[in-house]
Amino acid sequence: MNPPVTPEDTMSSTVITNIATLVTNDPSLGDGSPLGLVRDAAVVIEGDRIAWTGESSKAPATDNRVDAGGRAVIPGFVDSHSHLVFAGDRTEEFNARMSGRAYSAGGIRTTVAATRAATDAELEANLTHYLAEALRQGTTTFETKSGYGLTVADEARALRIAATHTDEVTYLGAHIVSPDYAEDPAAYVALVTGEMLDACAPHARWVDVFCEKGAFDGDQARAILTAGKAKGLLPRIHANQLTYGPGVQLAVELDAASADHCTHLTDADVDALANGNTVATLLPGAEFSTRAQWPDARRLLDAGVTVALSTDCNPGSSFTSSVPFCIALAVRDMGMTPDEAVWAATAGGARALRRDDVGRLSPGARADLAVLDAPSHVHLAYRPGVPLVTQVWRRGVREV
Repeated sequence: MNPPVTPEDTMSSTVITNIATLVTNDPSLGDGSPLGLVRDAAVVIEGDRIAWTGESSKAPATDNRVDAGGRAVIPGFVDSHSHLVFAGDRTEEFNARMSGRAYSAGGIRTTVAATRAATDAELEANLTHYLAEALRQGTTTFETKSGYGLTVADEARALRIAATHTDEVTYLGAHIVSPDYAEDPAAYVALVTGEMLDACAPHARWVDVFCEKGAFDGDQARAILTAGKAKGLLPRIHANQLTYGPGVQLAVELDAASADHCTHLTDADVDALANGNTVATLLPGAEFSTRAQWPDARRLLDAGVTVALSTDCNPGSSFTSSVPFCIALAVRDMGMTPDEAVWAATAGGARALRRDDVGRLSPGARADLAVLDAPSHVHLAYRPGVPLVTQVWRRGVREV
């Protein structure tokens, strides 16, 4: 009698060979740099995992062979900050802002009204549209948030919809004070930390708060994140985007995985990030779209802070799903080198999600990768606006 067939028996293997430059993000490989660059490389995929990386001439035998044609291969982008469960857009607001009106947190209310009026099917169709758009540009892991419902039912349904598409779901009932509670912010904080949290926690991994003038102050943010932690959610925070404030210090104190935006920082904020476990996630699409001051990535990196890059894709302040665009902005306007920006958009994003299975291409990692129509990852900044991603593999399957 033959033994039963196991998944391992039927798992096929594929080698992608003739790679001009392979970014592994494993400094024990290749040139020993943070990117772990391997020249004239190959990568072997078994099932949904990376089984081997190295020089093409040393690649082991596999069931299938794919020729990269002298192109570069990088880990799939890890977009650790997005707001993709929404309806409508804010074209008129953007047009007015580009004509001279300043950005403020208040525009979120427009999206809240449209999102509340949308059906579940409409919200999911919008979400999948932007996910497909991001995938074509190399994003294989993404986080997304609620925050455009601001009622118990609307926040919970946003998270339910998001959770069918990603494990990295964030409860952001504390995006702004709901218009329904404009005269009683304390009552809204009580709702966010009580009934709304109870309804949303089963569908989320993370809890977030917009700690900013016009949204929530430090004491309110502390109460919201602490309540989320008590329900088993891990904290992250919108911090120091529009003004100096307590967000970054609070993030480090509560061991938040990430403090996002980090545009207005004191020396004490930078020191806190450098000495803590919190990643500084920079979102240059927001500064681009609001004509605001750029975050100083060079200052953070030189202080030893771990930096991630993300799109902040949302209909108000950063309506881009393109990580390559954000890489180009970070290199041009935030003081990052091309190597640092690519690391931040891959391994850095993984750190911001406290993941070690994505953001790298070394044995044991998930087989998520992008093939660039260029010989080097540097072309992502060198050729801004050009659609260089020509193949995307996710969990060992080519999807683009």
